[in-house]
Amino acid sequence: MSANPTPPFATLAQPGPARPERWLATGGPLLHRAFDLALGCTLLDAVAGPLAGMRGGVVQLTGGSFSPFCYVMPALSADPRFAAYYSETYRPAGETRLERASATFGERDGAPFLHVHGTWIEPDGRRRAGHLLPAEVVVADSVRAEAWGTAEAAWRVEPDAETNFPLFTPASLSGSEAGCLLVKIQPNEEIHAAIEAAARAHRLTAARVRGIGSIVRPAFADGRVIPTDASEVLIRDGSVLAGPDGGRIAHLDIAVVDVAGAIHEGVLRRGANAACITFELCLTAA
Repeated sequence: MSANPTPPFATLAQPGPARPERWLATGGPLLHRAFDLALGCTLLDAVAGPLAGMRGGVVQLTGGSFSPFCYVMPALSADPRFAAYYSETYRPAGETRLERASATFGERDGAPFLHVHGTWIEPDGRRRAGHLLPAEVVVADSVRAEAWGTAEAAWRVEPDAETNFPLFTPASLSGSEAGCLLVKIQPNEEIHAAIEAAARAHRLTAARVRGIGSIVRPAFADGRVIPTDASEVLIRDGSVLAGPDGGRIAHLDIAVVDVAGAIHEGVLRRGANAACITFELCLTAA
């Protein structure tokens, strides 16, 4: 029997050595805030101001519009230093209407930073999805924001030797409670299993799951398998519930964009979806 059997889901070889910890998690007491984004500000500034004091969390955005607006989509990598990469930058002229977005909020080089995935309608009527550039996108019409996070754990952008990308990584700031748990999943780890393991380790019997990431060839519960090695994912609805024998069961309803720009939505098949580059998640006790 092979010592390293092939996993029952698609994976993508990474350029660097695998990190020994296959998921990382730390948390603290929950902070919750809801607010409208200030008009005329960049997305980064409009989110960072109202979240002063929160060191790590997730922000869900709905409605409103942006102008100017710019984004990238997932792409295959021609550079052997990376397993997947980004497309060229797209800058649709006019006002782009936001459907929804999810953003990881933390810090990079000591300053506030966001990692944002979303879906939207461009001025020509096309529905698109991808990775927003928050320091360049400007709020044009009222966007509603709701944030869950903590002051006692942080998302910090740090080098990730496995992927060669700088990635948000959870850092403990003395938090002991797990009312809000920040979870990073490493590449090629099955995301449901990692979420369930983190919830069990931090004694979360039931939790809401929010966040973003990427999946290798996403597999849906209805049988669809999307043949894309690179993707951008946002969780539309996620949860962890108590399972048999003290276990946990994760449920994830997502939107994902593939390298061709097609958007796919629905409930993922549990046990069949591996992280591509990373997953950044916020679990809050339910």
